[in-house]
Amino acid sequence: MSVTDLHDTTQPGVGPDVTWRRLLDALRRDPLAVSGTVVLVVLVLVGVFGPWLAPAGVNDVNVADMLQPPSGAHWFGTDDLGRDVFSRVLVAARVSLEVGLVSVGMAMVIGVAIGLIAGYYGGWTDNVLMRCMDVLFAFPVLLLAVAIVAVLGPGLGTAMVAIGVVYAPIFARVTRASVLLVREQVFVRAALSIGSSDLRIMRRHILPNVAAPLIVQTSLSLAFAILSEAALSFLGLGVQPPAPSWGRMLFDGRAYIPDAWWLGVFPGAAIFLTVLAFNLVGDGLRDVLDPRQLSLTESRRSAP
Repeated sequence: MSVTDLHDTTQPGVGPDVTWRRLLDALRRDPLAVSGTVVLVVLVLVGVFGPWLAPAGVNDVNVADMLQPPSGAHWFGTDDLGRDVFSRVLVAARVSLEVGLVSVGMAMVIGVAIGLIAGYYGGWTDNVLMRCMDVLFAFPVLLLAVAIVAVLGPGLGTAMVAIGVVYAPIFARVTRASVLLVREQVFVRAALSIGSSDLRIMRRHILPNVAAPLIVQTSLSLAFAILSEAALSFLGLGVQPPAPSWGRMLFDGRAYIPDAWWLGVFPGAAIFLTVLAFNLVGDGLRDVLDPRQLSLTESRRSAP
């Protein structure tokens, strides 16, 4: 069984025709999701090729050109050290993508494993694991991330660890809630009756059937992870100079923003567009993977 074979899922109205092709077709009919996808594709390309696309070195200091407004020579202007802001925004996209993918991947691995075990076994195992998750979930996300970075020390690596830890409880909760619905289904009982191991049942039968909400949660968590990294870097706890980061650029230019608006507008716009794009894609995935939302959307479109 794979994620494309959802005939055993507990969601009503989902049959074997719900495949990746139908998922992509449905997403293409959502203009907002398409817009978000286009922005994300551009972001990925910029993240991969940014260092080669940048017209100047990200750390090339030129005091004679400091705080120059946007122009033909410097599209996004220059900062207080005369560095080209456009080049730094381009290269910083790779940092945001790296932080988002690594931290959310870490959160997914930890959270999904905990949610699978807690939901499948139940009882005291469920109580112990989920109470631990509740303790982490009780803290504000940014406050907990700051506390973790304060213990481990500032830097890009520790920011990834901190963001991964604070978002793991979300994946654990989503996974557990879905497992509780799936574990009593006939196909799980059939696997138990033929002697399949718990690990095999969780991997082959349960996990593919709880993939839909996890896909949506991953998209949304990527947006919040990028936003969290920007906040940590703005506070001086994430990316350290001279490496470029959108949040760090806002921090470095905060004192000059009244007279040099471009120092805040362009890094801020990059953060805004990236987070918005992930949210649009996440909303589109939710509408497609939730049959009730999909039916409602199609009914509205077919109405005169």
